[in-house]
Amino acid sequence: MKSKLLQDGPRKTWMIVFDRGEEASAGLQEFARKENLGASQFTAIGAFSSVELGFFVIEKRDYECIPISEQVEVLSIVGDITEGEKGPKVHAHAVVGKRNGSAWGGHLVKGIVNPTLEVVITESPAHLKRRHDDASGLSLIDPTLP
Repeated sequence: MKSKLLQDGPRKTWMIVFDRGEEASAGLQEFARKENLGASQFTAIGAFSSVELGFFVIEKRDYECIPISEQVEVLSIVGDITEGEKGPKVHAHAVVGKRNGSAWGGHLVKGIVNPTLEVVITESPAHLKRRHDDASGLSLIDPTLP
């Protein structure tokens, strides 16, 4: 993973480029921890050799895994980074396209990059925190938390 700070100041912006074979979710988490990001948004395009998406099933309070074991285009990844209980928390959703033109989407669990993934991250000067939601079992953003 390579990165470049594109804009400095209260709203920093980075370009991150993942190389073939790197895992996107872990890399984003690593970058967020290194830069101590607490309220950021990101978008990405590129391709994966394989990807695991998730669909959150409310009744189970857990994700069902949607594995895709073939080359796909990353049509869009949209996500945010907030302050979690154990440091920065990355939350991303992805839409990927298969060779036949079909699109699959869900929560990004894991994506193996092939040949590249280009990510733009923009940081907000104010941080956002998450609070555990008993009803869903998820940690949800609460903008009222200091």
